[in-house]
Amino acid sequence: MKKIVDYRKLLGVQKDAELKELKTIYRNLMKEYHPDKFQESDEAKLAAETKSKEIIEAYHFLVSIAPETLAGSIEEYTSTITSCGIADYNWAGLVLTVHFLDGSGYEYFEVPKAIYVKLVNADSPGRFARRHIFNSFPYRNIVKLETA
Repeated sequence: MKKIVDYRKLLGVQKDAELKELKTIYRNLMKEYHPDKFQESDEAKLAAETKSKEIIEAYHFLVSIAPETLAGSIEEYTSTITSCGIADYNWAGLVLTVHFLDGSGYEYFEVPKAIYVKLVNADSPGRFARRHIFNSFPYRNIVKLETA
């Protein structure tokens, strides 16, 4: 997905970057582009604010899809995709958003339109998604479950 590639390029990391590496690079970039360092002109400060916001967004996104992050929640994810029905789904620009009946939600990246059309036309969207989507595409959790 272009978004993932662009974020990796912005931070200068490879696909297999670990959380520790992401954090170090993020901190160094934020030191370099922190708006407080650019007091000489409003234009420079505004440019630094824009750049720092892009860095923050990229960092948080890449952390959310990092293997360590996903491994930490694999039990919850597996439980959701195997035992909860799909409440709603939406596809836009190769991103499939799925909300489950337990209140959780995930984004799946690089999902082709043809797969989405098959999901829409499937007799059982949940079964189709378990077989062809849930473990086949990069994903991230977008709705955290409330723990009581």
